[in-house]
Amino acid sequence: MKDAFGTPQSLLILGGTSEIALATARRLIARRTRTVWLAGRPSPDLERAAAHLRGLGAETHTVAFDALAPDSHETILGKIFAEGDIDMVLVAFGMLGDQAHDERDPVAAVRVAQTNYTGAVSAGLVCARALQAQGHGSLVVLSSVAAERARRSNFIYGSAKAGLDAFTQGLGDALHGTGVHVMVVRPGFVRTSMTAGRPETSLATTPEAVATAIELGLRRRSETVWVPGALRLVMAALRHVPRPLFRRLPL
Repeated sequence: MKDAFGTPQSLLILGGTSEIALATARRLIARRTRTVWLAGRPSPDLERAAAHLRGLGAETHTVAFDALAPDSHETILGKIFAEGDIDMVLVAFGMLGDQAHDERDPVAAVRVAQTNYTGAVSAGLVCARALQAQGHGSLVVLSSVAAERARRSNFIYGSAKAGLDAFTQGLGDALHGTGVHVMVVRPGFVRTSMTAGRPETSLATTPEAVATAIELGLRRRSETVWVPGALRLVMAALRHVPRPLFRRLPL
């Protein structure tokens, strides 16, 4: 169960090597989170992440999980929930892809879409049902400002995130009143290994800043979190820019 300050005692991360997710885990462990499950593809990076969190004092487990294998999600995630209540699930897996390459390779484009959208739909529904059965918990999903409006430079990734964003909002409405809290997190450009070498925006942020915003959102039981907060206004304006003008913007 969460403590008096809303800090989860147990945390399940789907995408266990995500830099944003691990920054969130570190912050929550410092606030009293004691058990962490890192679900992801088996790798030295996953084991190093687990060892790091154990060093911070959290009982940490790794679980083999593949976003692109939805047939396995119910079994794998069901075993985790069978070990005890999970106070927070953070859906943090995803891939940016290479827009120029993926436009020429439909199979690669579909992989981006499946990783960012259909994998999260499958895992999200499994976790939502488990959280509802236990009667409490938060489901936090990492979306992106790219979900707000398709841009020429990354419309494959953006369209998948748009689907994920809409799915998560609808899931939150479906779970309203059940004791399960659903929160969408929309970061802008985050400085991580996934974005290394790409041009930064003026509102670029860090995994630690996103983690801080997630913790605050949990305490407030927010439904939507923007990181940084100024992006809410920026995207509100961009949504209404006429398409002929929008095409000319360097986005």
